[in-house]
Amino acid sequence: MTEMLLRTEHISKAFIGVQALDDVSVDIKKQSIHCLCGENGSGKSTFVKTISGIYEPDQGKIILNGKEYGRLTPPQAINEGIQVIYQDLSLFPHMTVAENIAINRLRQSGKKIINWKEIYRIAQEQIDRIGVSMDLNATILETSMANRQLTAICRALSMDAKLLFMDEPTSALTRQEVQRLLKIVHELKEQGLSVVFISHKLDEVFEVADEITIFRDGKKIGDFKSDELTERKLAYYMTGREVTYPRYKRSLADDSPLLEVRGLEKKGNYKDISFTVRKGDILGIIGLLGSGRTELALSLFGLNPPDAGEILFEGKPVKINSPSAAKQTGIALLPEDRGSQGLFRERCIRENVSAAMLGEISSKAGFLDREKEASLAEEGVQKLRVRTPSTETVVGSLSGGNQQKCVVAKWISTDPKLFIMDSPTVGIDIGSKAEIYELIQSFAAKGMAIILITDEMEELLANANRVLVFSEGRIAAELDEEDLDKENIGQAISALISGADPEKGEQGDQT
Repeated sequence: MTEMLLRTEHISKAFIGVQALDDVSVDIKKQSIHCLCGENGSGKSTFVKTISGIYEPDQGKIILNGKEYGRLTPPQAINEGIQVIYQDLSLFPHMTVAENIAINRLRQSGKKIINWKEIYRIAQEQIDRIGVSMDLNATILETSMANRQLTAICRALSMDAKLLFMDEPTSALTRQEVQRLLKIVHELKEQGLSVVFISHKLDEVFEVADEITIFRDGKKIGDFKSDELTERKLAYYMTGREVTYPRYKRSLADDSPLLEVRGLEKKGNYKDISFTVRKGDILGIIGLLGSGRTELALSLFGLNPPDAGEILFEGKPVKINSPSAAKQTGIALLPEDRGSQGLFRERCIRENVSAAMLGEISSKAGFLDREKEASLAEEGVQKLRVRTPSTETVVGSLSGGNQQKCVVAKWISTDPKLFIMDSPTVGIDIGSKAEIYELIQSFAAKGMAIILITDEMEELLANANRVLVFSEGRIAAELDEEDLDKENIGQAISALISGADPEKGEQGDQT
C-alpha cells in the first residue's frame, strides 16, 4: 500500500463574502503525480496557499510527513519539504540562472559571505539531477521561458523538496518544451518526489496524472484515478455542465478580400508571406514558436515594420507603421501576453476598457469625459459578459478569462474590421474558453475578419474556417474548409508543423 505524504481533513477558508474552501479533504501519496483540476476561482490556489503556509485555515487539519498541524507557517512548510512553483515563477530577472537556483538554499543556511563555488556547485547539482543543459551565467532576462521554468524547478529541488506544487507550468511553453517538461515531471516522480500538477490543459493532465482531484466553487467534487475519467467527464465535473466547442462555418456571400498580404518579408522573422482574409473569415495560423506567426501579427499592427512586400486593406495599399495607424485602418490586436502587453493590471476595468479610445472620449482641450469613459466601460463589460461587481474593480484581481475579456472589450470598442488574436485562451480554464470561442465566432458571423494565432489544435479546428501552417518563417500549407473537414486533419497539420511528410509521417526536407 502506497504511503501517504500529505492528508488534509475538512479544510475550510473564507474571505470577506467568499467561501474559498468548503470542507475539503485531500490525500497526496508519496512518489505520485496528483493533478488538481477546476475552473478559475474553484479553490485550487487557496488550497495550495493553505498547504504552503501563506493562508491559515479557518478549520480542519493538515497531516504532513506523519505530523499534525492546525496550520503551517511558510518556514514549517519549507522544512517539511513543500515547494511551490507559481505561474509567474518568482525569479530574479537580473540575476543569473546559478544565483536564482542557489539563492533560497544560501538564505536558509544563514551564511553572510557569498561563496561562488558553492553557488555553482548547488546549481550544477540540480541541473544534472533533471538531466538538462543550461548556461548558468546567463541572466533570467536572457533565458527562454522554458529554461526559466527549469530554473524554478531546480531552485525548488535545491531545498530538498518532497512535495512540489506546479501551478500552470506549461502555459507559456511550446509543444516541444511541454513534452520535455512533462518528461522531467515523470523523472522527478521516479526519483521519489510527489508532484501536484495544476493545469487547465486536460490532455496534459491525462498525460501525467496518477490521480486527479476536482474542485468546483470551493468544494471538492471528487478524487479519481486518471483512467476513471475522460476529458469530457472531467470537463463536466469541473464546470457542472456539458462543455462543447461548436465548429465555425463562414456564411457570408461576399468573397472579396478585406486584407491582402503580398510577398511580405522581415529579415530573421518571415519570408514571402502572401494570403487574403475576407469578412467573416476566422483565419487560423499555427506553427512552432519562432515560425514567424507572432512577428507577422506585430507587423500587421505596426509594431514590426516589414522590409518588403505590400499590404492592401479594402482593396487599397496601406502603410501600417504604428498601432495608431493600424487602429485608423480598422485593425485591432489581442497580444500574446495579456498581462504585460494588453492590460494595466493595477488599474480598474473602466480605465482598461477605455484605453484605446481616449482620443474619442476626450474634449479638444484634452480633458477626458468621465461619463463617456464610464459608459464605454459598462457597454464593454455587458457585451463581453465580464464577471465583475463593478467597472471600478482592479483588472488584475479578475480571473484569467475575465482579464482576457477586458482586453477584447478594449479593442471591440474601436469597432475593428480585422481583429488579430494571438493565443486568445492561454492560461484560461475550459469554461471561459467556451465563452471566448463563442465571442470570436459571433464577431465573425457579423462580418468581422479574425486572424486567430494558436498553439492548440482543438482551438484551431473548432474556430478556423481557413488555416495557414507556418514553418521556419514561411507558409508551409494553406487549408480551406474542405481540407479541414478531412479525417485526421489534426495529425496532418501536426506533421506539417514539424516538417514531416503528412502522407508518410516521415521527416521532410528541412533545408
